[in-house]
Amino acid sequence: MKIGVLALQGAVSEHLDMLGRVGAEGTAVKKTEQLADLDGVIIPGGESTTIGKLMRTFGFMEALRQFSAEGKPIFGTCAGAIIIADEIANQEEAHLGLMRMRVARNAFGRQRESFEADLKIKGMDEPFRAVFIRAPIIESVGEGVEVLAEINGQIVAARQGHLLACSFHPELTDDPRLHALFADMVKSSQSTNAAQQLS
Repeated sequence: MKIGVLALQGAVSEHLDMLGRVGAEGTAVKKTEQLADLDGVIIPGGESTTIGKLMRTFGFMEALRQFSAEGKPIFGTCAGAIIIADEIANQEEAHLGLMRMRVARNAFGRQRESFEADLKIKGMDEPFRAVFIRAPIIESVGEGVEVLAEINGQIVAARQGHLLACSFHPELTDDPRLHALFADMVKSSQSTNAAQQLS
């Protein structure tokens, strides 16, 4: 199982460390050609406008849309969640437009308003200590999107089939459970794709 971390901006090495902890082979992705060898992709935090511009410059928009169309999982964290959303508040155009949700950038404030919180995440027995840095909020979700976590009534994690999104930075904690969830999604998609090829 090989999972890439889009390496245009953001906490790439921390995600790669987490992937190693959950038994996946992680690789930094800088060229679209690398996607052909991958079973899943993480789009990390950073600055969503900058990441979006770089993705357009290097051809990642269509390449990742095709990757998703093949049923391969994508996990967007913080700015990555904005990148995969199909609607962004106060912005005319989405980036990848994959996941049926509306997000608001920097909804928790700027850098100085960064904070940590214990979240109850669906399917996890123990709270998850989440790190929020200039975090977006998932304002609303569409059909087929499962809300996984909220804070003060606001959505901060969700899943739509092979797509996973969270407002916070799971790679900046010592808790690998969200990366383990994504690895399980990748395993499941591998099985589904293998079965389709055999049928």
